[in-house]
Amino acid sequence: MHSNAKRWNEAVGGAEIEAKPEDSVVAVGFAADRAARMHTRVIYLDIKIDRVSFPTMENAPRIRLVLWKAAKAVEMVDRASIEGTGLLLSEFTIMEVLLHKGPLPVNTIGEKVLLTSGSMTAAVKRLENKGFVARIQDSSDGRVFNVHLTDSGREVIEAAFEKHASNLEMIAEVLTAKERNELVRLLKKLGCRAEKLLAG
Repeated sequence: MHSNAKRWNEAVGGAEIEAKPEDSVVAVGFAADRAARMHTRVIYLDIKIDRVSFPTMENAPRIRLVLWKAAKAVEMVDRASIEGTGLLLSEFTIMEVLLHKGPLPVNTIGEKVLLTSGSMTAAVKRLENKGFVARIQDSSDGRVFNVHLTDSGREVIEAAFEKHASNLEMIAEVLTAKERNELVRLLKKLGCRAEKLLAG
């Protein structure tokens, strides 16, 4: 062994390392590295993945069922709200159209509120008897009579519609502005598709 050599005892593992003074840095580094490796603990995590779930697409019958249930629930609130105004459903819908669209012929109103000719005639007659509407001959076409709201009729439907809108808002308040816009867009898209299929 070289006279200047030192004997280094490595604490870890009881092994001995011989090195020259100039090699001491290397020896210490080797010993430290080995000590670090021998004192490193490897931890294994026992994780079990049973199943990976991916979103599934709703089928058409399911969509139709959800739409029907939602529509029925909203309709029940809608009807109860209208009954609270003191007007019949047909009367309220006719007056609401006149409030927002202005004077219209009887048949045009019927198309908008989805009432048959007979139901429209009876409803308009009731509203006339209550003093809420009046049928006035069209100045440009004497064959046409437009239904107008009277002053008292306008007062009644404005108050009734405000109350009704407030009641419906309690349903829609669960949706954000973005969700409301998206819902309307998708319902229109679905409705237009159905109409096209019916038209052939």
